[in-house]
Amino acid sequence: MQATIKWTDGRQFVAESGSGHATIIDGNPDNGGRNTGPRPMEMLLMGMGGCSAYDVLNILDKSRARVTDCVARLEADRADATPAVFTRIHLHFVVTGVALKEAQVKRAVELSAEKYCSASIMLAAGGVEITHSWEIVEAGDDA
Repeated sequence: MQATIKWTDGRQFVAESGSGHATIIDGNPDNGGRNTGPRPMEMLLMGMGGCSAYDVLNILDKSRARVTDCVARLEADRADATPAVFTRIHLHFVVTGVALKEAQVKRAVELSAEKYCSASIMLAAGGVEITHSWEIVEAGDDA
């Protein structure tokens, strides 16, 4: 896996993945940024959320669950001192679908947390307290 981070100006960078996708990373205007993209630590948090949501959907798909939507909401706390590392992250999944079973969703979240999500497992190994919760929303009749 590879990535390139290219400084543009101020505290703005263009990050390009090895697969050829690019995004802007920027800083707070108080620190020389222009607020044109997420902060680096926000990217890390979003990456972890994307990793876990990807796993949860894959696991539910393999169990033939009829998922119509999945949203992962993340809340994080950081240390007050430098380095301002994450100290706590909570992921809350809102999974919408047809006749979803509580046990299926619970198991998908647990498997992601304990076995598959490399990002969250790596952060947890580094001392970040990571917790999970979920809720199930029944899809409407048009699902």
